[in-house]
Amino acid sequence: MFDISIERKRAELYKNIRSFFDEKGYLEVFTPTLSDSLIPEPTIKNFESTFINEFTGNKNFYLIPSPEIFIKRLIASGSGSVYEISKCFRNSEQLGLIHNPEFTMLEYYTMDYDEADSIGLTIEMLRKTAIIGSDEIIFKDPLIMSVDEAVFKYAGFDLSMCHSIEKIREEAERRGHLIPEDESWDDTFNRIFIDSVEPNLPTDVPVILKDYPAEIECLAKKNSEYTRARWEMYIKGIEVANCYKEETDKKITRSYYEKEYEKLKKERKKTGDVIPDADFSFCDIDMKESSGVAMGLDRLLMIECGKKDIEDVLSFSFKGMLDGKV
Repeated sequence: MFDISIERKRAELYKNIRSFFDEKGYLEVFTPTLSDSLIPEPTIKNFESTFINEFTGNKNFYLIPSPEIFIKRLIASGSGSVYEISKCFRNSEQLGLIHNPEFTMLEYYTMDYDEADSIGLTIEMLRKTAIIGSDEIIFKDPLIMSVDEAVFKYAGFDLSMCHSIEKIREEAERRGHLIPEDESWDDTFNRIFIDSVEPNLPTDVPVILKDYPAEIECLAKKNSEYTRARWEMYIKGIEVANCYKEETDKKITRSYYEKEYEKLKKERKKTGDVIPDADFSFCDIDMKESSGVAMGLDRLLMIECGKKDIEDVLSFSFKGMLDGKV
């Protein structure tokens, strides 16, 4: 059953977000939803479609999991600080309280900011854009801790001593996890994190976990040998935002592309999942010094409205369509 009041609240939130960034001089951008290539991310499965044309020939396109691949090209071209509210798609997402394969993402990139600067910006944005009657947790000061601190507090071991695959596997097995022989460091770490850390994060204040392990490959700069300039924000135990100090080194970006694309192809040849094309010219763009934040707006709206199921803020949910209720 449709709830028009929720659509009004969504419109209010989006209007507030646009006003916030417009007043700060950010440029709102509009990038494609279909792309002929994607940034290789083995953990994100993709939707594929085919463009059919009798003159140019058929070509595969992919629904974007985020607008990052386009926005970074705009930044490299001199756009300055930008933001976008876009539709994004991730295949094989579990259908649950906080997941929908099609979702709305806010991405904003701030020139000459690092990830620490983006914490203050994000807190200000949440408070100034909150809808009327929003859950009071949005206005509370966040608990900020490193991933090492969170692992020690909630999982009970020193992550700084577990940078080898042998040590992290030992900690996982001590918790009863059965670890495949060829499992990577980050996959084993995620088992522990999802099982022991995430469920125990405080839910009465926003939580920001910073300084993610360097072993988790991504396009965030390293801020030490063992950590990356990255944070994630949780509100009421729900992950709502992810931030990087963006990588600008072309050699590091190319190394990431090569390594992750080979990993992606190897895994998906086994499973038969879509293998999206990767355009390696992306590695050669002149990415500017900046900090980028990606925020799930459906989840944020759910929290601000005091809802516990993402379907309650979606007029046309994926699950509803599967069930024939739309």
